[in-house]
Amino acid sequence: MNDTGTSDHDLPAILAGPILRRLTRERFRAWLVTSRELTLKLELTPQDEAPHRRVLGDDDYRKIPLGRHAWLYLIDAAVDAPLPQDTLIAYDLQVVEQNAPDSLGQGAARWAPHLCHDGQSAPRFVLASSHRRLLHGSCRRPHYDGPDGLAHLDSWLAGQLDHPEAMPAWLLMTGDQVYADDVAGPMLVAIHALIKRLGLFDEVLEGAVIDDSPALYASPASYYRREELLPDVKSTDDLKDRFFGGVRKPVFTSASAANHLMTFAEMMAMYLLVWSPTPWRIIELTCPELDDEHRERYQEQARVIDDFVETLPAAARVMAHLPSLMIFDDHDVTDDWNLTAQWEQTAYGHPFSKRIIGNALMAYLLCQGWGNDPDRLKTPLDDAQALLEDARQRQGWLSAADQDACLERLFRFEGWEFQVEGTPRLVVLDTRTRRWRNGRKPHRPSGLMDWEALSEFQQELIDAPSVVIVSPAPMFGVKLIEAIQKLFTLAGKPLMVDAENWMAHRGAASVMLNIFRHSRTPGHYVILSGDVHYSFVYDIRIRHRRQGPKIWQVTSSGIKNCFPDTLLDTFDRLNRWLYSPRSPLNWFTQRRPMAVEPRDPDHAKAGERLWNGPGIGLITLAEDGSPDDIRQLDARGMEVTFPPPDKAP
Repeated sequence: MNDTGTSDHDLPAILAGPILRRLTRERFRAWLVTSRELTLKLELTPQDEAPHRRVLGDDDYRKIPLGRHAWLYLIDAAVDAPLPQDTLIAYDLQVVEQNAPDSLGQGAARWAPHLCHDGQSAPRFVLASSHRRLLHGSCRRPHYDGPDGLAHLDSWLAGQLDHPEAMPAWLLMTGDQVYADDVAGPMLVAIHALIKRLGLFDEVLEGAVIDDSPALYASPASYYRREELLPDVKSTDDLKDRFFGGVRKPVFTSASAANHLMTFAEMMAMYLLVWSPTPWRIIELTCPELDDEHRERYQEQARVIDDFVETLPAAARVMAHLPSLMIFDDHDVTDDWNLTAQWEQTAYGHPFSKRIIGNALMAYLLCQGWGNDPDRLKTPLDDAQALLEDARQRQGWLSAADQDACLERLFRFEGWEFQVEGTPRLVVLDTRTRRWRNGRKPHRPSGLMDWEALSEFQQELIDAPSVVIVSPAPMFGVKLIEAIQKLFTLAGKPLMVDAENWMAHRGAASVMLNIFRHSRTPGHYVILSGDVHYSFVYDIRIRHRRQGPKIWQVTSSGIKNCFPDTLLDTFDRLNRWLYSPRSPLNWFTQRRPMAVEPRDPDHAKAGERLWNGPGIGLITLAEDGSPDDIRQLDARGMEVTFPPPDKAP
């Protein structure tokens, strides 16, 4: 472990969080990272009620070491009496330290004043009685040169707290909460500075051209040249030929992977730095030795990262006020994660690339997955906790054999998907780890879910009057873009265009469409998606059926990312011309049994249907589960609505 020479009490007690997770009337759940072991006192104060206080004990949280000066607290505490719904509840986590008497009674207003709105002494939340108002978004890329939709949401949220009955039930984060494969140089420098400052655990890197994590951090190729560090590769051309058949995307398949995260410590440091402003205050950044081209790129990215850090207090405040649910997509691990059977065979067939994927998945488990359904994830959490507690006893080094065994079991785990009962029910899909692989043509895209996973999904829909479905990739996407991806797939190059859509695999597409056409799925289904870096809304019905489900595809992306403007405008126009309602091309698409009607965003130019701007989606549902209002809270300062076709201006 890095010997930082740092005392526990030289650091803030709380490094990141609290981030609210799956709250219920009976349980308070929050994610928290501290610099030392703490005793925490939870205080809950519903509006117009006396506060409820109690010191949290071992049964109320998991306490997992991450390094010499870093502890992860996964708080899952029972409350004394059921919490009220549709009313404001103030909460505080007070720090009680026996070795620091001056900190007794310190609450959030002292250790994280940025979490409190003006005039408030603690953050607040609302337990909604239904799921009829939801926020959703994906794709938060720190070095995208534009505003952060999560930070922008803070000002909107401050105006809603006076109307607790109308507060969104959940903040649904639908993929790419972090970009492990696409990292700016200044962010990677910050990650390494934080690893050293906190003494995060080290690891041996089997199969790599470097021996261990300290050697990785010190390597001249650590910044902007990480493709050179893959094992037994003499040149980038060798890498492309050996690992990915000549695709021009080194280090797995990401086009921006020159700083791809590799170690578990790097993954965890990334989460701290994108979710909290506090870690940035305890490190100093020094530009590493770079050539002229990379130095210029570093300086340009440093400006964007500085802007990102400046708005982090607002983003952290949002996550401290809104209960959140999260599901992974590819960039949380690596670009094109499990896209094809051939990709899987290659990536999991080498110990180093397999370790990188496993490290990202374990970080997801601890930072995102846990809070969706703690009981469902008990076994992999027990595994990860045992590994990290052992590392603490081993002077800060993860056991290579135990780490590989832990990650192997994590790869085999089935249970990342989850459901939340309520009105309507929320069904969140895992479209990454249970894929329908193409056995005959392993270079072709896999189905996003296999037959067994789709069968389980169908059971969640049968006889349900209304369901909100979270699918990270849109189930009903833009036909032209899907057609282009199909052409590249037929040419044997699916990785070049990220040919990842529900229609790319005939079997998975057919089963998915038949689920909606089944006689026992007659209800209203809203599909919330992200991934594509633009936003759109479709109204969908089954052709030639009077009785049947009504479906709405609502896509919000990205939180801090966008599609190239000119290219998206071209795709939008061509899609309208080539796939108009009367176009015969519609009969060559997988979804021809469905009639799809796009909605026009009200701030767009005439006829434009794809909205390109960073922000967060907001949907309000009627009692029957149909959308009453769909809008995009654009981070540039506007609210874009998607009125139904019969109400469009």
